[in-house]
Amino acid sequence: MHTFHLHEALSLGLFQEGIPELVESIIPFLIVCPLTMLAGFVDAIAGGGGLISLPAFFMAGLPAHTAIATNKMSACMGTALATGRFIKQGFVNWKIALPCAALALIGSALGAKLALAISDEALRWIMLIVVPITAAYVMRPKSMQPGNRNLPLKRAVAIAAVIAFGIGIYDGFYGPGTGTFLMLAFTSVVGLAVNEANGATKIVNLTTNVSALVVFLMHGQVWLLLGIVGGLFNMIGAWLGVNLFNGKGLKAVKPVMLVVLTIFFLKTLAELAL
Repeated sequence: MHTFHLHEALSLGLFQEGIPELVESIIPFLIVCPLTMLAGFVDAIAGGGGLISLPAFFMAGLPAHTAIATNKMSACMGTALATGRFIKQGFVNWKIALPCAALALIGSALGAKLALAISDEALRWIMLIVVPITAAYVMRPKSMQPGNRNLPLKRAVAIAAVIAFGIGIYDGFYGPGTGTFLMLAFTSVVGLAVNEANGATKIVNLTTNVSALVVFLMHGQVWLLLGIVGGLFNMIGAWLGVNLFNGKGLKAVKPVMLVVLTIFFLKTLAELAL
């Protein structure tokens, strides 16, 4: 009895149309999954994981708005894992975190709507400017020591909430580096201790991610399957980063971020030149 093998089907010309389509549909996952896992890993130990995850969606061939929107889906999942950990460890000062989250929610929605109002090409040009600036800022030696401030609680909450609103707009519009910006502002400007700043940052970042994601979902910009799968890999990376990494690995992370950013930069330039 003759057995019909796959190589025979190929030689007969069967699946000639289906296989390229299958390969084409798998390629985005092959690009996004390892890079979102790396992003989660980097975020857990160095911050700035969005500088890896967002370019991954661009390199996978997604249009600008879809890339930003789908990145929000995966970022939400990874941030939710980290937020839960900080809440469990008791690092969240809810008197500060809740007002910040409320204003950040509004800011993020405004930022997402602003991103949707800009053309795909214009958004790419903006990113060519924002990416290197963000990368340079994130990769500077961190100064997370609390500022020499002894602000009354009400004033500290007001200042922190205004900061959260402004950074929330940025996160809804673009996003990478948001967590680091919040940490730096909460420690150096508001004067929060590092643990409190971390807790507030996670709450605000999760809020801005969810707010922007809802806006993008309402406008049909999210590739759900890729976002969810990428989010699962982001969560794996975050878990590995929290459990296996230490501060000495930061030197190894920065070159990886630079390589990914360089590839993203060149690819975007090439697409704009066509």
